[in-house]
Formats: sequence, structure tokens, C-alpha cells
Amino acid sequence: MITNRGVLALILLLAAFGAGNWVLHRPIPHAAGVLVESQPLQSEPSDTAVIEYGDYRLLPLADFEIEARVLSREDYSIDAGSDLSPTDLALGWGRMSDSSVIEQLDISQSVRFFTYRWREQPPIPLKEIERSSANMHLIPADANVERQLAKVRKGSLIRMQGQLVEAHRSDGFQWRSSLTREDTGGGACELVLVESIERI
Repeated sequence: MITNRGVLALILLLAAFGAGNWVLHRPIPHAAGVLVESQPLQSEPSDTAVIEYGDYRLLPLADFEIEARVLSREDYSIDAGSDLSPTDLALGWGRMSDSSVIEQLDISQSVRFFTYRWREQPPIPLKEIERSSANMHLIPADANVERQLAKVRKGSLIRMQGQLVEAHRSDGFQWRSSLTREDTGGGACELVLVESIERI
């Protein structure tokens, strides 16, 4: 039998957990101004050997490096690819790292998509938004990367290196990275085997 005192203790415990979780993942504010000038770097893969990753085989498609501002973060645990990529980051660079631009957009993530909306007109040209932001499905290469990724929150400035990959699972499930920042819609996200990630 749960007493009133037990219910109160449970409520207080849940409230403390919620507050601690908010502190850990609260957004990082920034003053107006472009924070990341550089564009993502992509080149031919330095090693094309297939990578065995649990129940997956990963085919390297390109070497990849990016500095960006985290516009949003979403973690996944029950969808088809969550055992491979448990976290998506929506990233922005150029004017999509500028608070004065971002604050005029409603940015969200859901079901592996990244969306943005505005009230009357976009703060910068739509094509620039599309070319200066992307949703990335992240595959931590090892436990250290997984720990570093866990510390990343909305507003973080990060530098990330790894490979864009195509994933094949033994049951026939396939997942392929986009190889351009010019596309939008289904298939436009990057699937990144993250070999290093750091906050800058």
C-alpha cells in the first residue's frame, strides 16, 4: 500500500530528476552574430573497407568534417535504426549559426526529420537555410564518442569528424547517407559514423 507520504516522496523524486535533466540538457544561449563561418568538408573516403558494427555492415561513402551550432537534438530508442543511430542533431553553419536568424525560426525534430517554420517570411533566403543546415543521424564509433555525444545540447558549438556511410543490416534493413548539403526531404539527411566529436 502506498501512503500519502510515499506518493509525495515519489513526486519530489520525479521533480528532482526532471530538474536535473533540464539542467543537463538546457539550451546554451548565444549573442547575435555568425558563430561558425566554415562549410562542412567532404572528400573521397580514405579507407573503403567495410566496417562491421554489431548487426550492421557500414560502407564508407566519404570522409566528413563539420563545425556547426546545434539547432536541436533528438534521441531515439524504438525506431528501426535506433540500435545503430540513437541520436540526431540538427546542425547549422554560416548564418544558420546566428541567433538573430535562428530566433525567427521555429525549429523541431521528429521521426528522423528536421523542420523549420517562420511567421511571415524567412529571415534569410530559403535556399540559404537549406544549404546551411542539416539533420544528421549519428553513429558513435566507440564508447568515448558516445560519452561526448551525450554532453552535446541545443546551442552547443561542435567539431565533428567521421565518415558518411551506407548501412546494411542482416534482416535487409538499409540506410544510406546523403552526399550533398543541397538536398531536402526524404533521404536528405547525413548518416555519420562519428569518430570524434568535441565542443568548441
